Amino acid sequence: MHNEIKIRIHELIDEDYQKFASALIPTNDNVLGVRMPALRKLAKEVAKGDWRTYLKTASDESFEEVMLQGLVIGYVKADIEEILHYVQLFIPKIDNWSICDSFCVSLKMTKQHKERMWEFLQTYLLSDKEYELRFGIVMLLDYYIESETICSVLALLNSVKHEGYYVKMAVAWAISICFIKFPEVTMGYLEENDSLDKFTYNKALQKITESLRVDPEVKRVIRQMKK
Repeated sequence: MHNEIKIRIHELIDEDYQKFASALIPTNDNVLGVRMPALRKLAKEVAKGDWRTYLKTASDESFEEVMLQGLVIGYVKADIEEILHYVQLFIPKIDNWSICDSFCVSLKMTKQHKERMWEFLQTYLLSDKEYELRFGIVMLLDYYIESETICSVLALLNSVKHEGYYVKMAVAWAISICFIKFPEVTMGYLEENDSLDKFTYNKALQKITESLRVDPEVKRVIRQMKK
């Protein structure tokens, strides 16, 4: 089955897009150049068929083949525990920000299983592996920046200690989303914070000021908080 999927993927290659996509993911040299809408369409098709056999036999040779597996897991209809089994098997394959973030946003069943997924994520939020940790952080910013969990999310972000660039950028991104959605709570967190490293703290401020959803006067205040 995986040979058939491999052929389908290669038929979707856009050589012009390949150069652009490769530049966005400098950590990988196996980007074929398939646009995301085409991959998502294929993933939905696979998810409606014998997706279990596909996931057991799928190739990890190219960026797109790994991405497709993650998208399929997000689209399948199955019991939450079975889906989490496949999520757990997939996470070690994540080796770049693009697959991580696209995988997270595809796991929309999280919205119906908030408590179970929160429990599941805790292991990854304590990981010392860069992309496992980024997975946990991006899952928080995609699904848990809400009134019931904002304080817990900020506490978890504050506890992250990792030197990986893609972890630091994920934390900064998450803090900026916290600020956009809950400005007062997050401002208090930033004003009292002495745990974030300087790079992550300043990146969070930068991302807040780049948002179109933040008032210019508030941006002025934020800029003055730079360390």
